[in-house]
Amino acid sequence: MPSIKTLPLVKDAERLESRLKEIPAVPGVYLMRDESDRILYIGKSKKLRNRVRSYFRESQNLSPRIAMMVQQVREIEFIATDTEAEALALEANLVKQHQPYFNVLLKDDKKYPYLCITWSEEYPRIFITRKRRAGSAKDRYYGPYVDTGALRTTLHLIKRIFPLRQRPQPLFKDRPCLNYDIGRCVGVCQGLTSPEEYRKIIQKVAMIFQGRTQELLDLLAPQMEQAAEDLNFETAARLRDQIKGLQSLSAGQKVSLPDDTVSRDAIALAADTQHACVQLFQIRAGQLVGRLGFMAEIPRAGTGAPPLQSGGEELSELSLSSPPWQGGERGGVEAGAILQRVLEEHYQNVESVEIPSEISVQYELPEGEILADWLSNRKGRKVTILTPQRQTKAELIEMVERNAEYELARMQRLSDRNSQAMEDLAEILDLPEVPRRIEGYDISHIQGSDAVASRVVFIDGLPANQHYRHYKIKNPEIKSGHSDDFASLAEVIGRRFRNKKEEGSSATDFVADLTDRRKEDELSNLGEPEEISSFSSVSHTISDKPDLIMIDGGKGQLSAVVAVLREMNLLEELRVVSLAKQREEIFLPGESLPLPTNSEQPGVQLLRRVRDEAHRFAVSFHRDRRSERMKRSRLDEIPGLGHHRQKQLLAHFRSIDYLRLATPEQLAEVSGIGPRLAQQIYDYFHP
Repeated sequence: MPSIKTLPLVKDAERLESRLKEIPAVPGVYLMRDESDRILYIGKSKKLRNRVRSYFRESQNLSPRIAMMVQQVREIEFIATDTEAEALALEANLVKQHQPYFNVLLKDDKKYPYLCITWSEEYPRIFITRKRRAGSAKDRYYGPYVDTGALRTTLHLIKRIFPLRQRPQPLFKDRPCLNYDIGRCVGVCQGLTSPEEYRKIIQKVAMIFQGRTQELLDLLAPQMEQAAEDLNFETAARLRDQIKGLQSLSAGQKVSLPDDTVSRDAIALAADTQHACVQLFQIRAGQLVGRLGFMAEIPRAGTGAPPLQSGGEELSELSLSSPPWQGGERGGVEAGAILQRVLEEHYQNVESVEIPSEISVQYELPEGEILADWLSNRKGRKVTILTPQRQTKAELIEMVERNAEYELARMQRLSDRNSQAMEDLAEILDLPEVPRRIEGYDISHIQGSDAVASRVVFIDGLPANQHYRHYKIKNPEIKSGHSDDFASLAEVIGRRFRNKKEEGSSATDFVADLTDRRKEDELSNLGEPEEISSFSSVSHTISDKPDLIMIDGGKGQLSAVVAVLREMNLLEELRVVSLAKQREEIFLPGESLPLPTNSEQPGVQLLRRVRDEAHRFAVSFHRDRRSERMKRSRLDEIPGLGHHRQKQLLAHFRSIDYLRLATPEQLAEVSGIGPRLAQQIYDYFHP
């Protein structure tokens, strides 16, 4: 029997009123669903019934985006909580899990780096990374920092002030390196300091990135005086140098406020119709100690939104010619929602000591009271959220907004440049539309050994790392001493588009790359990678179909790819070209001569960026595989140590160097390694 379609709640007054009466007037979270049971929006409130009812009042002045969402709501669910703080935390988790279209979603922007401290390790490491990984809950990420240069300079100075581990792996087997002799390291690689003592040093470093530099200075000064009184002049001199270094670190701050007793954050944004650039200034003891940046997507009607149906007819697209907060009675409503989303996301990932006593915001927050109560509970003291209108605090907000405008303008210039490059490329290749999705392929090997391939994806002229893919070449004829790039490319393209015809627009041989840039500070490809070519269980939509395929190579490589696409009856459906390295020449299928182009044209430069990224991605994977094979070649010489146990050892000790330094007792702690085998491994490295 065909399912009975329900009307939208705005068209069914009786069902709407009945549903609203079922919703209690308590704190909680509500979920708006459409006729396909998709979640459109997730929100929170101190009184669920009042908040949900407000969406359906005729007198309510809704923004075009929310008005469009309300027209699609078929069902409303709710989850009651005991407190507003619980509702806030639950909403954040649900939004991350379901990513509803009409919620404000923060963009994972790779250009802003974080500083990571790995508290989950016995001897914590400190490094800069552009990926925030969902690893151990103990690891702490600070940022994202807008000024990358200032962050690197700060970390460099910190490594001069405090004796930290300077190298990811030991340089020598039985002695520390020169950094230990000159006081830059405490000999972590040789265990010359205990984990407890080293963690005390790292805790002092963490205070700097928490904005607690003055607190750290107040802590070190009495220690220096006490060491001098005890005639421990070496310790006193070391503490004196640390204090001077910390003072020089904070001497160059650009902002100074007269009220230096209150710690505060100031947040503001600038936006166009698609993105919002948010800046958050961290001010402690009257000085600017950090400047963080966030990106937010602005959901708009008609841009990838779920289809809007009303009475069986699709409504016309609602467009926003300008952001809704630029004037008008609603000024600040949409912007306030974005600011609130950023603050909630940010403060959920910081320690309680990092929460300031005062937060200055550019616009009123829609749920400011709930956020303030939640922050106050976390901090253990009152946290105030205010919208300054005059004097020094208002000037501070203006400065933050100005910085957000600069960042937005920079993004817009980048977007315009990419748009120009895509239009130029479409003109060069005579494409019917600009190529939004470009896929690039390359092969990497050394005389056939460890042959791999890469696929990179550019969307709107920018790398889309989540769609990158590694391939291990399976052709048995390609081995050490015998290479065949033509056959390798044909194999990869065949695997990429296998079953394309049978499944319509889905591409089942599509697995998001999870191995690239696994750790930016060290090689973490532990053991033989799992088989990457296993099929994804997700059925991908037509958006996964590339508008253009770029092959790194000349006519020979292109001919091999064209042959396999013709065999799969996809040559008419997919547009493919190749880019030769020597003269940056573009070849088309069936053409013996390259296109007449200038290597400095924007479209050609875009293809070059795709080609170079595909080459980098392939080479990095090839090096990882080769390095892993070389590691295994040493372990293969140990009797009784098979492939699985080798993986266990490398996963535990991270490298051959650390494995060589392990005692028999430490080796025996690894799963599957007994005392006898542990002694054999130890004897192999210590003959």
